[in-house]
Amino acid sequence: MAKPIAPELMTPWQQQTQRVAHGIRCRVLDLTIQHNGGYLSQACSSADILATLYTRVMRLGPSQGPRLPRPYPGPPGADNPAYFNGRIYNGPIAPDLDRFILSPSHYALALYATLVETGRLAPEGLGQFNQDGSSVEMIGAEHSPGIEIAGGSFGQALAQAAGIAAARKLRGETGFVYVFMSDGEFQEGQTWETLLTVAFHKVDNLRVFVDVNGQQVDGRMDKVLNLEPLQAKLEAFGMRVVRVDGHDPAVLAEAPEHSKPGQPLVVLAYTQTFRGIESLRDRGGNLHYIRFRDEAERQRYRDELRAMRARGV
Repeated sequence: MAKPIAPELMTPWQQQTQRVAHGIRCRVLDLTIQHNGGYLSQACSSADILATLYTRVMRLGPSQGPRLPRPYPGPPGADNPAYFNGRIYNGPIAPDLDRFILSPSHYALALYATLVETGRLAPEGLGQFNQDGSSVEMIGAEHSPGIEIAGGSFGQALAQAAGIAAARKLRGETGFVYVFMSDGEFQEGQTWETLLTVAFHKVDNLRVFVDVNGQQVDGRMDKVLNLEPLQAKLEAFGMRVVRVDGHDPAVLAEAPEHSKPGQPLVVLAYTQTFRGIESLRDRGGNLHYIRFRDEAERQRYRDELRAMRARGV
């Protein structure tokens, strides 16, 4: 894994992307401290991927969502005029604009922080996180900011995104469908069924970015159900696969340039679950959900957050 690039060696857009990624980690750490728990390691591993997608890769229109998210509107239906979909924070649906699908719903806080850092959501919106009646849910749903579909069980969002991409291709739309996934979703059969389908039908407007951080709820993936060699398996299913350092915005941004006509693209972004928050190294093993062991540990993370904010990128 490459070391962070010195700011003076970055281009202006790389500097912006690094600032966004750093802000994501700070905001998620802050919420984790406040709530004495959270999906912190996922923010560490995904921050650079999400920041690069939102600042450099995806073509999105301006947010159409309110700066302060509205409360949970109730389920969609003809008798619920108050219902709204969280995709409005990613801009309007238009033939030439891209669509973003978050697959692992427990990454929602990292996505909310991304929306804040890119000016699509007010910082005060995070104050509604995981509150009763709020749409800013811990496990994001289709009414949560930035989230278009309910991911359901792992693997289901990719199938829905494939249908959206196929429909857009049939209509002749030029926008892409970007899907953010976690590596654990490749332990699901529905994921591989979808890959077979999109490869067969040449759904080449589907672009999948995978956070390959090697962790899952039961521990290290190579000890639970090893996926490697993941690239070779995906290529055998007909995907165009690019393997990159998931903490390098330059290579993440270049990855779509390696796409090929007729093949869906999968970008395997290899990451670290403690990237940017060194205290997480000390916890070893299972980093799926962080809950502090005692007040002393919680204070250590407060001190690290203070140092992160003072240091900047």
